[in-house]
Amino acid sequence: MIEFDAVTKNYGDGRPAVADFSLTVPSRRITVFVGPSGCGKTTLLRMVNRMVSPSSGRVLIDGDDVAAQNPVALRRSIGYVLQNGGLLPHRTVAENVATVAILNGAGKREALGRSGEMLELVGLDPDLGRRYPAQLSGGQQQRVGVARALATDPNVLLMDEPFGAVDPLARRELQEELLRLQRELGKTILFVTHDIDEAFRLGNEVVVFRTDPARGGAIAQKGSPAEILSHPADGFVRSFIGATAGETPLSTREVDGRRVVFDPAGRPLGVIDS
Repeated sequence: MIEFDAVTKNYGDGRPAVADFSLTVPSRRITVFVGPSGCGKTTLLRMVNRMVSPSSGRVLIDGDDVAAQNPVALRRSIGYVLQNGGLLPHRTVAENVATVAILNGAGKREALGRSGEMLELVGLDPDLGRRYPAQLSGGQQQRVGVARALATDPNVLLMDEPFGAVDPLARRELQEELLRLQRELGKTILFVTHDIDEAFRLGNEVVVFRTDPARGGAIAQKGSPAEILSHPADGFVRSFIGATAGETPLSTREVDGRRVVFDPAGRPLGVIDS
C-alpha cells in the first residue's frame, strides 16, 4: 500500500505542483493517475521512489516513510518503467534486464540466466537477450523495460507514461500484456498516463486530476472506470472523459472473468473492480 499523506511540492518560484495532497493506493491493484499535462501526476509518482522530495508531508509504503530509507536502496526495491524504456544502449538486452539484480548483489551469471526467464514472462523470445536495444522495435524495448522492472520481484511497480511512445497497435498489445502480468503477479502498480482510454482499460481505480491555479494538481474524481463513466463528478470530468459519457446508456458483461463496461456501439470502456 502506498500512502500520500498531505504532501506538498513547491517549485523555486513558489508555484505548487501539488498541495496538501492525500491518497491511499491499495495493494495488489492497478491505480491510474490520469489528467492534463502539468497536473502533478508524475511529480506524485516520483515521490514514491524519492526521485522527487515533497516540500512537506509524507509518502509511505506499507506504513514506512520513504524519507527514512536510503534512496538508492529504495529505488532498487521498486520497479520503475519510463516512457522510452530507459535502456542502456551499450549493453545487451539480457544485461539490461539483469542490471538491478546485479546492483543488488546477485551474481552476474545468475542474473543473466534469470533475464531469459523474465523476457519470456513479458512475451519475448529469450534469444533477443543477445541483441542491443537499438535492434528492437519500440514495443519490444518497452517489454524489456517491464522485464527489467520485474527482475527483482518488487512489490511496487511505478509506470510513467510507459506506452506513450509506441504505435497504437503495439500500445494495445502492451496494455493487454500488463493486465496478464498483473493477473499472474498481483503487484501494487501506480500508472501515469494522459490517455483516458488507457486509464479505463488498465485501472482498477482511476484518479482523474485537474489543475487548480492555487493548489496545483488536485483530484477531480476517483473511482472505478464504471463509476466515473456512469457518474462523472462535474463538467470537467465529463469533458475529459468524453462529453456524452455521463448520459450514455452503458452495459456490462463478463469477459475472461472480469466485468467489462461497454458503450452502445459495443466498444469496451473499462473494467469494474471486483
